[in-house]
Amino acid sequence: MPAPDSPGSPLSPASPAASASRSPLVPYGWDADWDAVFAPYAEQGLLPGRVVRVDRGQCDVLTPGGLVRADTEFVVPSDPMSVVCTGDWTAVDTGDRDPRYVRALLPRRNAFVRSTSSKRSEGQVLATNIDHVVICVSLADELDLGRIERFLALAMSCSSGDALLREQAHGESIAVQPVLVLTKADLVPDEATLAHLRTDAETVAPGVQVLPVSAETGEGLDILAAVVAGGTTALLGQSGAGKSTLANALLGEESQAVQVTRDRDGKGRHTTTTRNLLPLPASAGGGVLIDTPGLRGVGLWDAQDGLGQAFSEIEELARDCRFQDCAHDSEPGCAVTAAVADGTLPERRLDSYRKLLRENTRLAARTDARLRAEQRHMFKQRQALGRHMMERKRGPHRRA
Repeated sequence: MPAPDSPGSPLSPASPAASASRSPLVPYGWDADWDAVFAPYAEQGLLPGRVVRVDRGQCDVLTPGGLVRADTEFVVPSDPMSVVCTGDWTAVDTGDRDPRYVRALLPRRNAFVRSTSSKRSEGQVLATNIDHVVICVSLADELDLGRIERFLALAMSCSSGDALLREQAHGESIAVQPVLVLTKADLVPDEATLAHLRTDAETVAPGVQVLPVSAETGEGLDILAAVVAGGTTALLGQSGAGKSTLANALLGEESQAVQVTRDRDGKGRHTTTTRNLLPLPASAGGGVLIDTPGLRGVGLWDAQDGLGQAFSEIEELARDCRFQDCAHDSEPGCAVTAAVADGTLPERRLDSYRKLLRENTRLAARTDARLRAEQRHMFKQRQALGRHMMERKRGPHRRA
């Protein structure tokens, strides 16, 4: 076995693992794999950094030398799915260049994506390179089981991503662990009611940890802190779900501004307006949080795989259907509708599954139509350019 300081040793300063372990970026998620991916940029004299916040064409990037402000002019893509996002790892200029620029984005391991509210069938990336998605649902309101199912389907789709993300990650992706947090548990009048609400949530979150949490009393915070320690966690939920209050409790300081819900209707107010990456205390295991603005709309985006996981019990039942392409409607020998008939599967659950599948299919069709239109447009442009170059090559026509 080579000595610890020998070139062949795993602990050699020349090894990627040793180089990564000494980086000030380790508490923010830097590891030997990122170090290896960044190697070509290091040869160009660039610095690695993680995007902490994005704002109007510029972003705050944490580098080994500290927090810097960098322009994103050189990494502005035509596809909104590739824009710089909080959580991205980047290659930025060194400190002797003014102004600084982000020169490249490292391939993403995964991304949380939802469809935009526009009619253009575009996705919006909310957070990248994440290990956990904490879905915050307030117990101050009646549980919206359908919304929980939407969030879970999207969270479980992070592992696969769409074709663009898979291409960026060279076919590699990191599975995301969703956690369903029932916030404001102190507002529930008694333990029996709280247990009932937790059971309701667990019925629509098979295989997902469900935690009642109160930032006011501290209930459940120790368990949640242990779950998210050492990784990158995205906090997601509606306005007023208590994300910023929960973030402050996990951070151990009042880092995020909070507001009370509106008295007239109990609706939440938009407190967080940007996505921010925040370091968790090392004493609690480290890691980082990405606090996101409240989401009014939770549109599906390329969520076929996520739907299969979020409704895993239906997928399991479907294996026993007589027909392989069973729509679980009126077909003979359908194991899914049989489970609804005998009470094994709640009818509401099947209705929700069908609804989300139809929505995802419609979105995929619109997205494919948009891509086909863009490809036709590019083809016509290339044809026109080819004709133009051919005419230039032939020169002006001469009269006989």
